[in-house]
Amino acid sequence: MTDREKYAPGPATGAQVRKDGEQWTLILVRELRHSPEKVWQALIDPAQLREWAPFDANGSLGTAGATVSLTTVGAPTPHVTDTVVKRADAPRVLEYNWGGNNVLWELEASGGGTRLTLWASIDRRFISMGAAGWHICLDVLNSLLSGAPIGRMVAGDAMMFSGWQRLNQEYAKQFGVETPSWQRQGT
Repeated sequence: MTDREKYAPGPATGAQVRKDGEQWTLILVRELRHSPEKVWQALIDPAQLREWAPFDANGSLGTAGATVSLTTVGAPTPHVTDTVVKRADAPRVLEYNWGGNNVLWELEASGGGTRLTLWASIDRRFISMGAAGWHICLDVLNSLLSGAPIGRMVAGDAMMFSGWQRLNQEYAKQFGVETPSWQRQGT
């Protein structure tokens, strides 16, 4: 059995939402055993992003003012966002826009590792789906940084995974939202 076949996400924890009309902000916190510098590299380096993130980048996200194309992985039609990196304060804060939504990463040294906080704006209709997806992405990131990569799981691949479906339902309950009706029929 491969590491990927053994992978099962933990419960839907470490997340909250801030509500502003239809646009909500997902806040997801993870404690990682890796240094802020190592985590920072995984957030900005295109080769490492290809291992865990829901998008491919055609350049480094590590320089404020840099223009980078982010291509959503697994989208039904190609979706490319040209973004200008808003903030890149290594290894503490990274901010950019992806698909019209703001993404902010905060890294804080904590207990010999890193407290990683993701702030991602998401349409409220997709907040539980986004939380489940980012939850899995961060698990995959942690495995990559630990030297036991399990491979990227995003979009349709993730949605077919029973762990994602469970997380989506748990986050929906936690956030007080319903999963889309098309999705309830498929689970």
